[in-house]
Amino acid sequence: MPLVVVALGIVALLILIMGLKLNTFVALIIVSFGVALSLGMPLGDVVDTIESGLGGTLGHLALIFGLGAMLGKLITDSGGAQRIAMTLVNKFGEKNIQWAVVVASFIIGIALFFEVGLVLLIPIVFAISKQLKVSILYLGIPMAAALSVTHGFLPPHPGPTVIAGEYGADLGKVLVYGIIIAVPTVIIAGPLFTKLAKKLVPDSFNKTGNIASLGEVKTFELEDTPKFGISVFTAMLPVILIGISTIFTLIQDTMGVGENGFTHLVNLIGNASTAMLISLLVAIYTMGVARNIPIKDVMDSCSTAISQIGMMLLIIGGGGAFKQVLIDGGVGDYVAKLFDGTTMSPILLAWIIAAILRISLGSATVASLTTVGLVVPLLGQTDVDLALVVLATGAGSLIASHVNDAGFWMFKEYFGLTVKETFATWTLLETIISVVGLGFILLINVFV
Repeated sequence: MPLVVVALGIVALLILIMGLKLNTFVALIIVSFGVALSLGMPLGDVVDTIESGLGGTLGHLALIFGLGAMLGKLITDSGGAQRIAMTLVNKFGEKNIQWAVVVASFIIGIALFFEVGLVLLIPIVFAISKQLKVSILYLGIPMAAALSVTHGFLPPHPGPTVIAGEYGADLGKVLVYGIIIAVPTVIIAGPLFTKLAKKLVPDSFNKTGNIASLGEVKTFELEDTPKFGISVFTAMLPVILIGISTIFTLIQDTMGVGENGFTHLVNLIGNASTAMLISLLVAIYTMGVARNIPIKDVMDSCSTAISQIGMMLLIIGGGGAFKQVLIDGGVGDYVAKLFDGTTMSPILLAWIIAAILRISLGSATVASLTTVGLVVPLLGQTDVDLALVVLATGAGSLIASHVNDAGFWMFKEYFGLTVKETFATWTLLETIISVVGLGFILLINVFV
């Protein structure tokens, strides 16, 4: 049975990555070959399938991912992210410090990948904690919630962006729905969940944490950083451009306006790749040239950003190769036949499959892309909104981060927690985001 082959492939992946400590990309390619052969694919098609899966996934994502990494690096290296965080802390005041951290993390999280945002914001959280004499975990949970939600639900992050491309969903709709879902989810999983966590593991809120592993963290005098308004505008510009294009398209469809040169121009500017390029050019000016930073230093930041995401790109490509093997090997069609005539929503099915794979594999990205390979054949049988299937896949891929996920150990070490305390905070936090996110997705599905 094809599903037995997939299950054995996932077990092999776990053994290679966790048992033999093999590089995730290498493990994915090995397993892709093994699963392809086990599914009986013609020998002459195996390499072509793996290459097309890897190339097709990266072809859609590499431009957005690369430009996004440069944008985030420029905002970080200029001190723009620090300005956003500290200004909001000062504006909200000590009494509402959690909400300041949530808003700052949300804005910064849109521009930065999860791991980068975590490394950037943790020293700021530690500094605020020391200054106001509050628990680092009291601020750390809302920070992690905001970063995780933006990572899972909002383009131009790699997860929702690549899933949207594979499903053929409108990226603008994914962004609009994602924001509607993200805001209440962050509130529930951040400040509200912190109150529950305090009751579950009160001792964890007395820990002092340890960020020595981050090395020397670059900090700025606030007057030496870009202004708050321009920093927020630069960080949010990709979202603004994609959002404007989406709203314009909805108005155009509602009013029955035909295609013309102006509509094509708006759609071009609102395309994720174009939006990221425009945003990067703006950042080069606002975060660099306008502040008299030599263009060579600005370009050095861009080069560093690209070198830092090389392996992550390969892992995403490896996930795409595995996904294509599942599709071309007939596993997706087999799953489609199993659920033929079922009343289960593809939204719920995508979430369940992604959740199972996430718990098994640890990697949200690999879980998402493998889910795509199993769910795509089902989508032709339904008129479900593809943007919601994208978000459901993303939500499922966030659930129950535990010992096979790097994020689990990063959170544990930075906040000085025991394994039990990490399960009661980080793992439960990710599960709340996944389940609450699914709830809001199903709610939106009732109205669209």
